[in-house]
Formats: sequence, structure tokens, C-alpha cells
Amino acid sequence: MRTALIQGASRGLGLALASAVLAGDPLARVVATSRFPARSKGLSQLAELHGDRLQRLAMDVTDEAGIAAAAQRLAESTSRLHLVINVAGVLHDGTGLAPEKKLADVDPVHLRRAFDVNAVGPLLVAKHFLPFLRHDERSVLANVSARVGSVGDNRAGGWYGYRASKAAQNMFTRNLSIELARRAPNAIVVALHPGTVDTELSRPFQRSVAQERLFAPARAARQLLEVLEGLRRGDSGSFLAWDGSPVPW
Repeated sequence: MRTALIQGASRGLGLALASAVLAGDPLARVVATSRFPARSKGLSQLAELHGDRLQRLAMDVTDEAGIAAAAQRLAESTSRLHLVINVAGVLHDGTGLAPEKKLADVDPVHLRRAFDVNAVGPLLVAKHFLPFLRHDERSVLANVSARVGSVGDNRAGGWYGYRASKAAQNMFTRNLSIELARRAPNAIVVALHPGTVDTELSRPFQRSVAQERLFAPARAARQLLEVLEGLRRGDSGSFLAWDGSPVPW
């Protein structure tokens, strides 16, 4: 039985990934985490459909003690995971955090928020859930990144906090792939660019996106899962787009 942990599963791409995993394999189990899982109508609907194949777990990626506590709770029901996907990210919110158009817009408080959620959070999830990936079966740790986090692909500038926090996440991912090759040799570690997904995160910035390149969450989830299913051990440490093509670091 395949067990997947999807961090940031209350809505959008994370919820779509949880739904796709459960629908695609009648034996699969999903551990869906979010800050307030009981408030998610989408997760409640999935629970009605799939019963105890879905486990909801409260976890805030900016709170390391909470991440550790979530890992301890999960250990009461399972000792292994076959897939961990870090999905939650922040580009804008109601506190004034928004993509910077110019240097004068940079705010250190908002920068720290972006790094805490987009970079540090996924790394802490890896830190506390690593024991679940150390087993004799194939496992995957995937961090949902973004092409705008690519240093080599940056030709437009701006968006300082989001770009830099995703670039930091990419470095953490690459580092993890090197360490886990020793500590969890059956684990594959990758960064994923999902394309532009029609969610609250991207909605204010979709005007310039071609319609055929704006993916519904369900489609984006299917595409990413296809990439993950096709991974081989030699792919660990890669940064891959939704179609499996490499993205420059």
C-alpha cells in the first residue's frame, strides 16, 4: 500500500494532489496536512469519499515544534511513507506581502515570511519526516518549487522575496538529495515546477498567461504525479517541470 504525505493539502494544488492519489490507487493512503485541516471543505469531502484512507493532520510549516509533534502523531499509525510532497507556499497574503516590482518595495518582514514558508518550512518537514522515508522500498521527497526560483532562467527581475525563497528551497532540495543518498538510499529527492496553476496564489498574475498554459489544479496534479511515477534513482537531485523537462538551477 502506498502512503503519501501532502503538506499544504487544504486547497488548490495540494488538495488536488490528495484527491488524485486517492482516486488513482484504491490501496493508497494520504496524510493531508494543513494549519487547520478541520476547516477545509475539500478535505471533508475527500474524507466522506475515502474514509480512513485519508488522515488529516494539523501542521504549520513555520512552527518546528508543531512539525515534530505531527511526525510523532503519524508514527502512531505508520512507520513508512512512499511519497512526501511539500506544496504550501506564499506569494502574497493579507498582510501586505506581495511580489516586489522594484528594489524600493523590499520589506525585511515580508522577506522573512517568504523564506519561512517557501524555504525553511519544507526543509523542517524533511528533517522531521526523514525516518518515514528510510525503508527498503522506493520513496520520493518532492518540493513544489517554481521556475521563477531558477537563477539561470531569471531574465525579468523583480519578485525578490518569492524568487529568492524558492531559489533557497531549490538549494535545500539539492542538498537533501546528496545527504539522503547516504541516509535513505531508496529515496529520490526532486524539485518540481508545476506551471501556472489556477489557484489563489497565481490568480492576480494570470493576465499574461496563455490559456493553454494555465492549468486547472486537477490537471496540474495529474501531470506532477506522472512525473513522480516516472522517476528513477538517477533523477534524484533534479529540478523538473510539469512535463518532465529539466529546469536550470
